[in-house]
Amino acid sequence: MGTCQKEELELISTSKISQYYKKGQSIFQTNNRLPGLYCIHQGKVKVSRVSSDGKEQIMRLAQEGDALGYRSLMVGNTATTSAIALSDCVVCLIPRPDFFSIIGQNPQFSIELTKLLAKDLGRMEERMMHAAFKPVRGRLAEALLLLHDLFQPATEMRFSIPVTREDLAALTSTAKETVSRLLSEFREEGLVATYGSRITILNLEKLTRLSALYE
Repeated sequence: MGTCQKEELELISTSKISQYYKKGQSIFQTNNRLPGLYCIHQGKVKVSRVSSDGKEQIMRLAQEGDALGYRSLMVGNTATTSAIALSDCVVCLIPRPDFFSIIGQNPQFSIELTKLLAKDLGRMEERMMHAAFKPVRGRLAEALLLLHDLFQPATEMRFSIPVTREDLAALTSTAKETVSRLLSEFREEGLVATYGSRITILNLEKLTRLSALYE
C-alpha cells in the first residue's frame, strides 16, 4: 500500500475489516468468490491447491505485509488456491469495490500489482524447474530454508520451526514418507534436530549448499 495516496489510505482505513484466524483455520478456499483483497497484518499463511488425486501442493508462503487473492480479483475469477493460517493471524480485508476504485485512480498501484503477478509467475516457473531437475534432498533443504526465513525471529537466538510433515511434503512435491526418511538422514548428518512437529536447523551453511545441488 506504499503507493496509495492519502485519500486512498483513508478510504482503506475506514472500510477495511480486520479478522482473526487461529492456526489451521481457512482464510479462503479454492472456488470461493473473494470479497476483496486480503492483507496479512500478523502471522504466517500457506497458499496451496489440491490436485485431482487429492495431493496438496503449497504454492507460496506469506507473512506480515503480504497480500493474498489479488490475481483472482484482477482477472475476475473465483480463487484458484486456498489460504490457510500457519500460525494465529490477523488479516485485513479491503472490500472489492474499494480495491477496484484504487486501481482505477492510481496507475502506480496497478503497476505494483502487475509486478506482484510477474513475481508469482516467476516463482511458479522456478518451482516447476526444481521439481523436474532438483533431487528431493535438495528440495527439502530449500523448503527448510524458506521456513527458516519465514519464522526467523528478530533476535539471533536459535529457534525451532513449527511445521508438519504433511506441509513439508506439500512444499517439496513429494510423499510424507519420503520427507520423514530424509529428515531422519538430515538429523543423522547433524543438519537439523526434530522435536515432534518442530524442526531446528543446526547447520545453515551446509543446508544452503545442499539446496543448490541439481542432479
